[in-house]
Amino acid sequence: MDERACPYRAGKPIPDWDLRHRLPIDKPVSSECKDGSTLFRINSTFMDVTDQPFRDRQRHAGGVLLAGLFSGALILFLCRVLMSPPAVIGIGAVTFYLIVIASVIYFVHMVFKYGRDEFFSLTRRPIRFNRKEKKIHAIRRRRFFCKPSQGDATWEIPWNEHAIFCIHRGVAHCRHVYHIRYYEVDDHGNVTRAFAIGKKWAEDESLEDLLSQWNYWCWYMNHGPAELPKPLLFFKEKENSLESFLFCMYGFGMRASADYRISMMPFILLMTGLRLMALWTCREPIWPEAVAQISIIEPDDPFDQPSGDTPVGWAETALALERNEYPNGDKREMKNWNGKKDPVANARLWAQDIPPRLH
Repeated sequence: MDERACPYRAGKPIPDWDLRHRLPIDKPVSSECKDGSTLFRINSTFMDVTDQPFRDRQRHAGGVLLAGLFSGALILFLCRVLMSPPAVIGIGAVTFYLIVIASVIYFVHMVFKYGRDEFFSLTRRPIRFNRKEKKIHAIRRRRFFCKPSQGDATWEIPWNEHAIFCIHRGVAHCRHVYHIRYYEVDDHGNVTRAFAIGKKWAEDESLEDLLSQWNYWCWYMNHGPAELPKPLLFFKEKENSLESFLFCMYGFGMRASADYRISMMPFILLMTGLRLMALWTCREPIWPEAVAQISIIEPDDPFDQPSGDTPVGWAETALALERNEYPNGDKREMKNWNGKKDPVANARLWAQDIPPRLH
């Protein structure tokens, strides 16, 4: 679920639920700080985070291809009918033709709406937290015709008390699904643009991890990387076939049994093919020159990761965990947290209409 599948309303106020669940940048929102698999890289200057659709790309690609097949089939059917129309066209036939034409328009719209970000676009759309500049830069779309210094279409967001970050709640498959969303508003408080950061969290209990994730990003921007726990894993910036396969396999359950995974293997391989098809039509993102100039990493930066023997990607990290060479779910306590110490109890409060008061 991202801002395309659960769209924001440009020109309208921020939804009430989202505004009541606004996330502060200068206060902790839970007792723990940890990453839940959202990072590409981190150093003393910037941290590159995934956008929300990154992990579900295979599903989006499959939906686009399915919509394309439906629209193509309907167009062929409509052409054949129009080439040999019935002798008498009644109100029923006219209604049928209008339904087919409306269906074609709908499916073609879906192909272009979602397909432009999945095929012939970018392999990833990183969101860069630059702690030295106190800004966030988010690559949003591929720029096909541009000057060398322009790079891809990138939004700049200030990291200050005026920036509006909220928990957004939607519904998918009859359950609540959450993501962290940034809203930009005009002078009248109406939304002009928005985007989702990191990943999605399903069910109310998952808000425990969402809040810990927000603490992680805020700690980095406000204090730096020195005391941050190790992330769950670093994603590969250049994804290979094995990584795509593991993305799809874990999409059917992180802790699923071997028997279940074997039974679902045809679907896993299908989703892997869809993800690879989308990636192979895309290119690497290009940061604008202005962003690249303020994102220079010092050659002796001790916090530049991943580097050395740090595992990168699902496969390397899983092997490192088996050898006890990488921490599993590393986290730290927020010392200045005054709310409920139990992260689960705190998450239940946030899942209600009014989150706990932050001191």
